[in-house]
Amino acid sequence: MKSILAAAAMVVAMAQMAQAQDIAAGEQSFKKCFPCHSIGEGAKNKVGPVLNGIDGRHSGTAPDYSYSDANKNSGITWDEATFKEYIKDPRAKIPNTKMIFPGIKNEKEAGDLWAYLKQFGPDGNKK
Repeated sequence: MKSILAAAAMVVAMAQMAQAQDIAAGEQSFKKCFPCHSIGEGAKNKVGPVLNGIDGRHSGTAPDYSYSDANKNSGITWDEATFKEYIKDPRAKIPNTKMIFPGIKNEKEAGDLWAYLKQFGPDGNKK
């Protein structure tokens, strides 16, 4: 029984380490986004909106950002699957969006980026 509990604890610890690695990789990937977007405490809209609180947020609703009608009317609620589809080719997912970005095609990189972004609540603090 002790060996089963030890193995389970090891699996949990490894999963937590993998998650931390994903977030760290996502933070590195965010450097591609940083010229246009900001995140975290004190984040301000730039060419693109602040990405705080993106997990579960409706597209086109970040405060004080002037979105395209296409983005406001897309009906998207951001979650991991939607984000990963969007970030591959933003203009394919939301035609006529103002976002001009070549996309992140690598599935792991897109997942790492989402892991980084979703840790920030609407106030910019980490959850």
